[in-house]
Amino acid sequence: MIHEMSLNSAPFEKIKNGEKSIEIRLYDEKRRGVKIGDVIIFSKLPEKTEKIRVEVVGLSIFKSFHDLFSNFEKSKFGHEQNLNIEEQINRQREHYTEDEEQQYGVIGMHIKLVN
Repeated sequence: MIHEMSLNSAPFEKIKNGEKSIEIRLYDEKRRGVKIGDVIIFSKLPEKTEKIRVEVVGLSIFKSFHDLFSNFEKSKFGHEQNLNIEEQINRQREHYTEDEEQQYGVIGMHIKLVN
């Protein structure tokens, strides 16, 4: 199955350059349909004219961002090594509220770039 999602410029470029291998989202209805082997086409915001294709090679589902970040190296998310877990969570708060996190849980989609 092919899924389409949008990404801000910085995470888009990190995936494109091989500096990010886990994309973080809420485990909402849309993400519950993502399976290993699926393809995601990410469109770069704001214009959405540049696109990259990735294959989902793993899925990690957690109740919280804290649990997700506690289980993987920061570099997998494209985060700087000097960030602590609270700072990583605060970055997610720019996109998702604590209520949304509690309602849906979170997913780390392990991805690899494909041509």
